[in-house]
Amino acid sequence: MRLDKFLKVSRLIKRRTVAKDVSGAGKILINGRIAKPSTDVQVGDKLTLLFGRREVELEILEVADTKRADQAAQMYRILREQTVGADDDRAF
Repeated sequence: MRLDKFLKVSRLIKRRTVAKDVSGAGKILINGRIAKPSTDVQVGDKLTLLFGRREVELEILEVADTKRADQAAQMYRILREQTVGADDDRAF
């Protein structure tokens, strides 16, 4: 499944166009490598997302074309979540 579609179906990002923009800007890593919107994701992949000043690392548990909102959080497991300080120069 494409990265942008996974982000939308899992409800990590509300809209696929926003997911496409975020991943196109280099704000998402898959297994330590910068990911494009069309990058394929699979069960077991580790994603690192940079949301503003938050960095979230998660593992993909399930890949599905559709999920109900109450089941979307079962598609991934958060491994680490931290706030990135203003003096921390993180860039992917």
